Order: sequence, then structure tokens, then C-alpha cells
Amino acid sequence: MKRTTILLCSTMLSVALCAQNAYDVSTALGGELNGTARYIGMGGALSALGGDISAISNNPAALGLFRSSDVSLSASVNVTTNDSKFYGTSMNESLTTVSLDQLGFVYSQKIGNETSMRYLNWGFNYRKEKNFNRKFSMGGLLEGLSQTKQMAQDLVDWGLEADDIAQINNADNPFTKYWNQYPIMGIMGLRTGLVDNNNGVVQGWNGYNNNYYARESGGLEHYDLSIGANINDQFYLGATLGMANLRYKRETSYTENLSDDYNVGNGGYTMQTYYQLKGTGVNLALGAVVRPMENSPFRFGVSVKTPTWYNMRESFNAATYTDIKFFGEQYDQELSDYLNSDYRNYDYHFNTPWVFNASIGTTFGQSFAVGAEYEYQDFTSAKLKDMDGYELGDQASLGWCLKKSHTLRVGGEMRIDAFSLRAGYNYTSPSFSEDAYSAVSLYSIRSEFTNFKERHTATFGIGFRWDGFYADMALKYDMQKADFYPFTAYDEAGGWTLYLNDTKTTVEYNRALLLFTVGFKF
Repeated sequence: MKRTTILLCSTMLSVALCAQNAYDVSTALGGELNGTARYIGMGGALSALGGDISAISNNPAALGLFRSSDVSLSASVNVTTNDSKFYGTSMNESLTTVSLDQLGFVYSQKIGNETSMRYLNWGFNYRKEKNFNRKFSMGGLLEGLSQTKQMAQDLVDWGLEADDIAQINNADNPFTKYWNQYPIMGIMGLRTGLVDNNNGVVQGWNGYNNNYYARESGGLEHYDLSIGANINDQFYLGATLGMANLRYKRETSYTENLSDDYNVGNGGYTMQTYYQLKGTGVNLALGAVVRPMENSPFRFGVSVKTPTWYNMRESFNAATYTDIKFFGEQYDQELSDYLNSDYRNYDYHFNTPWVFNASIGTTFGQSFAVGAEYEYQDFTSAKLKDMDGYELGDQASLGWCLKKSHTLRVGGEMRIDAFSLRAGYNYTSPSFSEDAYSAVSLYSIRSEFTNFKERHTATFGIGFRWDGFYADMALKYDMQKADFYPFTAYDEAGGWTLYLNDTKTTVEYNRALLLFTVGFKF
């Protein structure tokens, strides 16, 4: 089975046309600040400073700066809150989870003081790069807008005529019979009375109000096996073999109350969806840190990471339940009753973009350390391919809706005897174009999409050292806004005249993370 994306009238649209897969595979793009408490407390700006195992995730040469072996374990408490506003209606959700975020060790081998290679270090580190656990809800008055109208318009765009509706409704299994002809969501709408033939016109209903709820879970985990070398205490080199494990699940429920006009109740419907994305991938990274002046602690670093080559599998299911008073009866449809796993599972390859990192850092005596770094990824260069290596139809949409990503990290540390105080800041640019939207797809089971804006992260931390033992604590606070759309609004005449602002929900995502690390150097 090969997926394609319809590109009707794309040259006439002023907004970016984006296929469903671009939003789903974005879970594998970029990352969040996570690792040891020292790494988080300093905003992750440790690539040139080294001495912390989490820094190898940005530059493997940071491993070369170790002068002793090390083992560490980190766990956190996450509190995620989401606040939405839609046409004056505000909703909020919160979720608290506990997570194992990091586990790693470094074996430091001193080669000698007279040889060019002073240390050769080996390291392994597990880290949770992304945490997907959160809840979200929105809703409010629709004033005639409706997801059913998008279903109707999508069917028309794929060539459906009003006279075809009866034939689809009477089919024993229309989902397999019309698998490559009409959108799944549209067929569900036809079979449950959400889309019908109104005097020869394919039409949906007027919406009175709506409610959307989503529960997301899972994470993106990395396992890094690294080697680092210290050359004359001035050049530090490193390499990492990275393995990624992606697990993402989303369960949603969307309800609309319908109307004959804009204020008379006419029953309603609920659509529930289940989506799961699993992937395993591998990448390589090379890095260097240089101390250009022998008597100065200042150093700079550069690194490059290959794309992560993923094998992906997505699975989905959906069910629609309607109670429309106009028809005087209830309808329900569940995809798993008609489509077996061969239809509801899909395997493909996904390659993330290259990652480039540049960093600087220095210390002032034994009391202060500061670092900064910049990271660049071109999300538009990501690749979608089927299992035979052929480019998927959704590939073109990645260049239209995704953007180049820029991340800035800065941080500092002050030591007072056995204690340390730390602070940091991160800025990550938006990954989606501001006016990107989800295009029509034959196999999509949802109409909603989210365009995330830039992310700001503030961090604080404290630490304690006693002989080889250390204990650290860090607080991270992420702040990010987004525009959420439960569906795409069309004008009353249909066609490709879009009104994205009509369904836009403004959202504020915030996450507080309290993380603890214990470790031992020997």
C-alpha cells in the first residue's frame, strides 16, 4: 500500500499545505532539554565544558574531558499544564507523571602524562529526549462551523458526487471497496448521517458547539555508546553510536452538538480515535573540543550528527457514534469492524535531518563556569520513504509546513565549597510554518492539527559534592504557545477558500520538571 496526498489547487493557496504524516512524524524531530540535574541546571550548555555525561548528546567530544570514571542515575517529576481559549471559552488540563530520565556510566582510562593521548574514555548513557505525556481539551460555540462540513468537502475534492452516496451506504464494506478512492473520515461521515445528499449537493451540518479531548503518552528514548580521547590536554575528540526508541500514543474524543440553524438543537455525534507510532532508529555523531591557548581554560567545540534512520510503524482505529434527531435513529461505525490490521497498520522509513552544533565555554578559577551553544537542524530536509525505499507522496509537504530549527543554550555554575548553584536558558525556534495546515488524506482518521510556536526554557539547579559522591537537583520550566485547529473551516459555498482563523484555538503549554541525580566518581 502506498500513501499519497492530494494537492488540489495548491498553487492557488496562500497557506502551506501539510499532509497528516508531517504532523505525526514531527514527534521524532528535535528534542527537549533533559539529562542529569547538573546538565539541566546549566541549560544544557556543557558541550565545550564537558565533565557531564549528558553533554555527549550534543557533542561526544565532551566525554574526552573526563579525568575519572563516573556513574549516575536521574529521575524526575513532571507537571504538564495546557490552557486553551476558543471563542471566549477557556479550558485547562494538567497531568503529573514520574519518569526515569537518565542512567549512564563513564570508564576513564589514563594513558599517561608523557604521551600525546592523556585519557581514553568510554561511556554509555540512556536519556529520555522527549516526554509525550499530557492531556488537552478545548471547546466552545461553533456558530455554524462543523467538522462535518470538512468531511463533505473532502469527499467532493476526491470526486464524490451526491448520487454516489446511496451506493456507498449500501455497500457491505465500503471502507475496503473504496479504500483508495474516498477519505476514511468522509466514508464514516456518510455511514453515520454526518454527510448526506441534500437536493443533489453533498453537505454536512451546522455545528452549535464542540468539545475536544486528547490524552498523549510515550517518549523518545536514546541510548548512546561513546568514546572520547584527550590529546595533550588541548584537543578532545569523540564519537557516538546512538540508538533511538520512539513510542507515541494518542487517544482523542471529539463531540459536536448540531443544529438545524444556528441555535436549534439537532442531536450530535462523537468521534473517538486511537493512534500509535512506534519507531527504532540509529545515528552517528562526531565531535571535537579545542582549547586553543595552552594557559587559558577557554575552549570551543563543534559536532555533527547524522540523520536518525528510523523504521516506523503507525497503527490507528476510529469509531463514530451519532444521534441526529432529524433521522430519528442512532448510528455507529468502528473501523476495526471493517478493516483488519493489514489496513490499519503501516510501515515506512523516516530520516531526521542532520544536526550541527557549535559551543564555547570557560572557567574562572575553581568557582565559576559558563557555556553557550547553538544547534541547527533543517526539518524540511527530513525524508519519508516506503519500505521499498521509494519516496512517499507526503514528502513534498514536509518542505511546505516544516521550518529550519535553531536552538540556543546558555548556562553557568558557581561553586561554593562543596555546593554549586546553577542557572540556564534555552530558546528553540518554531518547527512549523505559522500558517501550515493538515491537508486532505485518504487514510487520515482525524482533522485536528497543532502549529507549535517557539519554546522558552528556564532552568535552576543546586549540587553537593562529598569525596566521590554527588547529589544534584534541577528545576526546568518550559513555556510554549501554539495554535490548535479541531478541523479546517470552509466557506458555505465549499471549494478551497479556507478560514483557518475561524477554528483557531490559542494554547499555552507549560511543563515544570523537578529532577534529581545521584552519582559517584571514582
